[in-house]
Amino acid sequence: MVYPQKNTPMEKIIAVVVSCNRYQQLKNCIEAIRNQTVQPHAILVVNNGSSDYTSVWLDKQSDIIHVYQENQGSAGGYHNGIERAYALGYDWIWCMDDDGYPKEDALEILMSHSHSRDTLYNSILVDDTDKKTFNWKLLDYETIDDVKIDVIEGVCHPFNGALIHSNIVMKAGLPESKLFYWGEGSAYFYRLTKQHQIQVKTITKSIHYHPTDRIELKKEWEYKEGWKMYYYVRNRYVVLKEKYTYTLFALIAYLAFIPAFCATVLIYQKKQRTRKLWFVLWPVMDALTGNYQSHSSHIHSRMTEQSRRKILAFFLEPLKKGLLQLFVPSVSESKESFSM
Repeated sequence: MVYPQKNTPMEKIIAVVVSCNRYQQLKNCIEAIRNQTVQPHAILVVNNGSSDYTSVWLDKQSDIIHVYQENQGSAGGYHNGIERAYALGYDWIWCMDDDGYPKEDALEILMSHSHSRDTLYNSILVDDTDKKTFNWKLLDYETIDDVKIDVIEGVCHPFNGALIHSNIVMKAGLPESKLFYWGEGSAYFYRLTKQHQIQVKTITKSIHYHPTDRIELKKEWEYKEGWKMYYYVRNRYVVLKEKYTYTLFALIAYLAFIPAFCATVLIYQKKQRTRKLWFVLWPVMDALTGNYQSHSSHIHSRMTEQSRRKILAFFLEPLKKGLLQLFVPSVSESKESFSM
């Protein structure tokens, strides 16, 4: 089936890909963009401080705009990528991560539905392994085979497969770069729909394949590798502030979320429960005080260091006490020496 392109000939499309240390997956994503039945006019890759072969390969690609920056996470990647695309004057901005890829007619189908410049259009996000299940819950549908309609109104999951017009950027601004990881898509969704009454639609025939990488609270998570959980707890407050009109409502919702999260830890986590509960105080305090300085490397090192300190204390504390008993006189001994 051929889908007619509804945008005007003068409007230009740019694909924005956020990448970090996934050279081979990035190549696959770019290849899928280049093979689209309706191709974008340009491709822009935001290189989030990659230390593998990514930068070398990108510098050799004549059809790619390469933006290199220190790692600012997916949030900083989309913020700067969309900002650059907007500044370059492109009308439609088509977003995605480097570890996913669009089906060959994904952009053509999106553009065939692009009747309004004030609507965000999103491809349907499907697991890249089984090609059937959804990355995120989609109403009551279980698999892509269950979906019998072409458009789902009011539902989208930015930014993978999201098609955003520059009008929306002009009205609603850019994604929150300070979030680094997790929640930037949800926060932007609520800003569009709640604050600016911008429509969103999922175009079900336009398919974007992506690994399913949800944070599962009911599954065991390793404390020292739990940097994603930090962002999940901290960034939720920003998401709620975008969702609710009044900050007080967002604060109440966030304060209700905290004990619910702790209860989930107590019920479903079998290892290091106490440590995980104490850990929650860190992202909560950062959220309430507006501290968004922590990046994944800092979080990982701090959590690892905390673990090492406890292990060292376990072995060193008895040794320390033993040495003190050998070389430091007791109080009674000190008094006897003094009296003599």
